[in-house]
Amino acid sequence: MVSTRKALAAFTATGLGALAYAHLETRRFTLRRIEIPILPPGQNSLRLLHISDLHMIPGQGAKLRWVQSLAALSPDAVVATGDFLSHVDGVSSALEALDPLMELPGAFVLGSNDYYAPKPINPVKYFAGPSQITPARPMLDWEPLAAGMSDHGWLDLTNTHVNWTVGGRLISVKGVDDPHIARDDYEGIRGSFNSEADLSLGVVHAPYLRVLDAMAADNAQLILAGHTHGGQLRVPGYGALVTNCDLDPKRARGLSQHRNSALHVSAGLGCSRYAPFRFACPPEATLITLKPRGSPPEWS
Repeated sequence: MVSTRKALAAFTATGLGALAYAHLETRRFTLRRIEIPILPPGQNSLRLLHISDLHMIPGQGAKLRWVQSLAALSPDAVVATGDFLSHVDGVSSALEALDPLMELPGAFVLGSNDYYAPKPINPVKYFAGPSQITPARPMLDWEPLAAGMSDHGWLDLTNTHVNWTVGGRLISVKGVDDPHIARDDYEGIRGSFNSEADLSLGVVHAPYLRVLDAMAADNAQLILAGHTHGGQLRVPGYGALVTNCDLDPKRARGLSQHRNSALHVSAGLGCSRYAPFRFACPPEATLITLKPRGSPPEWS
């Protein structure tokens, strides 16, 4: 009986320790750097800062300051893949965090948490499939968020195809609204990217296969996405267990191949206010250096 109590006490202590660490890890902000040989031969490198899933809540000073500090990297452009909010009063905090970055060229899509207020959810439900938005969840005041970024010159890529000149290079960009809540409309922009562009880029919040497949079929060279939180709670030595969409958990974060396209999924910078935990998956932003084809790829 004594040994059983000791074992139970040890198990409980281990669990509480892991839970405490998982909460602390939400503030272990990490900058990842990857290189992709994708540009036409002979060109100079192009640096894109990929940020996602800020899930801003008023009072998150450490996250706000870290996001602001990313402007010192002086990337050629910023691409933000949605879920800026996690609170009904999060718009001003999100725009404050982005303020220095909005002095740079940028583009964005929104995610489900920019439209709908968060709510508590049993994490076990994620193993049954992607989470669902119920009619009871109130809408957020997302228009000032989108307007705030657009007013600074960032491109709103909601279900649109645009030509974007960055660092003297022409980028053909297609973006869609969030597939997680069926707001995507790729049919309206289906077709080839601009053949004269130096880069064809797809942008989406949740990396659902229907959108990735369509972008890859149109010969996107690079697709950027977020939403998965990298699995949020990863098993060391194994990786993510869920993605909250139909993407393979093995591709829940980082660089992978999707058909003939390079796919980068950001593990994001935040999490829901009702699940403030990360384990073996620190919050991140990624500086992506695009290099001429023929250069060796590197990522970390």
